[in-house]
Amino acid sequence: MIFKDSEDWKDFLSEDSREALADIFRATRRHKGAYMNADDVKVAQLWCAMIELRKEFNRMSELLKRIEGPFKAIVAIGEAEKKKAIEKVITEIIRPTDEGEKDATRRLVESLMKF
Repeated sequence: MIFKDSEDWKDFLSEDSREALADIFRATRRHKGAYMNADDVKVAQLWCAMIELRKEFNRMSELLKRIEGPFKAIVAIGEAEKKKAIEKVITEIIRPTDEGEKDATRRLVESLMKF
């Protein structure tokens, strides 16, 4: 395929990729004083873009850390409720009468909790 000289490689990106790239370029502009004074401006601009991407990664990591605790609590509550529901159903079906049956019922519930 032959391309016209006037076409830019970015024209071949999808719309959302062009928008993402434009966002990175905008964020990188704040480092213009640094990369414009570099021996290789293009390489320095890429490094500045990587700095901005790293900052964004760090912000996302901090957000995930903040929601990790509450999410784990929600999962724990869900698991406890799941165990209660399984115990109720199994107990209603089996209706254990002696300690052996109660122990077997408990083991069955623990086994079902793994699923």
